[in-house]
Amino acid sequence: MRSRPSAVWGDCLYRSDNPLVVQSDKSILLEVDNPRYEAARDAVIRFADLEKSPEYIHTYRITPLSLWNAAASGIKAEEVLAALAEYGKYPLPDSVRRDVCEQMARYGKLRLTKDGDRLLLISDDVHLISELSRHKAVQPYIVERVAPASLSVDPYRRGQIKQALVRLGYPAEDLAGYVSGAPLALSLLESTRSGRPFALRPYQMQAVEAFHAGGALSGGSGVVVLPCGAGKTAVGLAAMAKLGCQTLILATNTTAVRQWIDELLDKTDVEPGLVGEYTGEVKQVRPVTVTTYQILTYRRGQGDDYPHFALFNQGDWGLIIYDEVHLLPAPVFRITAEIQARRRLGLTATLVREDGREEDVFSLIGPKKYDVPWKILEAQGWIAAADCVEIRIDMPEVLRSEYAVADERDKFRLASINPAKNDVVRALLKRHCSDRVLIIGQYLDQLEGLASDLGAALITGRVPARERDRLFSEFRDGARSLLVVSKVANFSVDLPDANVAIQVSGTFGSRQEEAQRLGRILRPKRDGAPAHFYSLVTRETKDAEYAAKRQRFLAEQGYRYRILSVGELFRPDAEGREGRDGFEL
Repeated sequence: MRSRPSAVWGDCLYRSDNPLVVQSDKSILLEVDNPRYEAARDAVIRFADLEKSPEYIHTYRITPLSLWNAAASGIKAEEVLAALAEYGKYPLPDSVRRDVCEQMARYGKLRLTKDGDRLLLISDDVHLISELSRHKAVQPYIVERVAPASLSVDPYRRGQIKQALVRLGYPAEDLAGYVSGAPLALSLLESTRSGRPFALRPYQMQAVEAFHAGGALSGGSGVVVLPCGAGKTAVGLAAMAKLGCQTLILATNTTAVRQWIDELLDKTDVEPGLVGEYTGEVKQVRPVTVTTYQILTYRRGQGDDYPHFALFNQGDWGLIIYDEVHLLPAPVFRITAEIQARRRLGLTATLVREDGREEDVFSLIGPKKYDVPWKILEAQGWIAAADCVEIRIDMPEVLRSEYAVADERDKFRLASINPAKNDVVRALLKRHCSDRVLIIGQYLDQLEGLASDLGAALITGRVPARERDRLFSEFRDGARSLLVVSKVANFSVDLPDANVAIQVSGTFGSRQEEAQRLGRILRPKRDGAPAHFYSLVTRETKDAEYAAKRQRFLAEQGYRYRILSVGELFRPDAEGREGRDGFEL
C-alpha cells in the first residue's frame, strides 16, 4: 500500500492528502473529491456553518454561535480541535485554536439562577461580573450587585437579559428553572388508535432525553434538529408525556394544527375533549391547545396590539412547543422573551433562518440540544434515500430580450416561470407515471397553468383549509397521485407516500425552503425505493444563481446532486434506447 504523504508539526501529524484546509479567518475549505470527504463533513458540520457549496470545494465557517450550540449539545473544545487535526491538510492556526477554546468556554461562564424570588446572574469570574455591571446593554436589567460575583437582575426581563448577553458574546446558561404548569397526565400508546404498533425510535428517545436532561435545571429549553419525515411530532408528544403538564403548541398553518391534533389523538391516551384548536376558524383553549403563528401575529393595524398574545397566559402552560422554529415570526420573539419561566421546545429541520435571527432562537427558545445528520438516518432506514437532480433548461429566445432589460426581481420571476419547464414536467411525469408526485412552486400563475394543463388539483394559500385537508387526504389515500402545490405545502404536511417532487420555482435562495421541500418525500417507502427530487432551473439566469444558494442545504446534509441538461437527461443511448437517465420528451 502506498504511504500517505505527511508532515509533523509539534505533536500532530498532518497529511497533505487530507480534505480540510483550516484558515486563520476561521473558514474551512473542504475538498469534495477526497476519500475522506464524508467523514470530514460529518465531523465539521457539528460545530461549523456551511457558507458555499460549489462542485469541488465547500466552505464552512466557525462562528461563536456554531461553537456555543456545539458546547450546549455536549461537544467539548478538545473534540473540535481533534477533528480539525484529524482531517487537516496543514497545521491548525494558533488563532483558531485559541478562539475555539475561548468561545466554547464562554458558554456557561455566566449562569442565571434563582434565589427565592430573586433572579441572579452569577459567574466564577468576578472581573466579568464587574465589567457587565457597568455595561450599558446590561445595566437596565440590574437590580443590585449582591456579591462580588453575583448580580440581582429583573426576573421579568429574563429573556431580554439573555438576548443582551448573547450579543455581547457571553451566552448565559439558564439554570433558573421553570414553573411546573397545570398537570396533565398523558402517555404514549404502544398501539395507535388506528391499530398500528407504535414506539419511539432510538434517536427520538435520545432527543427527548437530551431536551429533558433528567429533569435537571439544565434541561427544559432548547431546539431539536431532525430531518423532515423523521418524526419530530413524536418527539413533541414524548416531551409532553415526560413532563405531564398542560401544553401550548405553535404550528405553521391550520393544516399543521389539525395534523398535530390527529397525532395526539392517535398516539396518546389524551381525551379528545382536552385538546383544542385555536385558529382563524375555531377558538378553543383547552389543556392542550394547538395554534398557528399566523393567528398569534394577527392585528388590525400597524400600531395595534396583538390580541391573541393573550393565549400565552390564558392557560397554565408547563410547556410550549414551537414547531418549525426556524419560521418563528419576529413578533413572537417578543412574547417569548416574556415567558422564559415556561419550558420551551423548538422543533426544526434546519437552524438556518433567512432573517439572520439564529441568535434569538438560541437565547429565547434555547440552544441546540440534539441533532443528527440526515444521511445517518437515511443509512439506518428511518428516512428514504433521495436522488437529487438539477435539470438546467434554456430560456426561449423570445424571452431573452425581456429578461435582459428587466430589474433583478423580474429577472428572477421570468427565469423561474420559464415556459420551457412545462415540457420537462410532462416528461418527468411520463417517467414517474406510477409514482406519487408533488409539483412545487412559488408563482401562482405558473402553478395554475400547470394544474390546468395536467388536469391536477392545485393547492395554494387561496384554497380554504378544509379543502386543502380533503385534497391532502385523497393523496394520502391513493385517490390522487399528483398534486400541484405552492409554498403552503412546504411545512408540516404529512404525505408519507409522496416519492417524487418536481420543484419548478423557489423562493430566491432559501435553504430552509429546500429542506422542507425535500422533506415532503423522505418518509421511508414500503418497497424501500428511493425518493426523487428534481429542481428545474433556467440556465445562466438569476434562477440558477439562487438555486446554487438553495443547494447549500443539500450539501450540508450530505446529499450529492447531479446537474444535467435537458439533453443529458433525455438522450437515448448509442443504439437508440433510453439511457439510464434518458427518456423521450
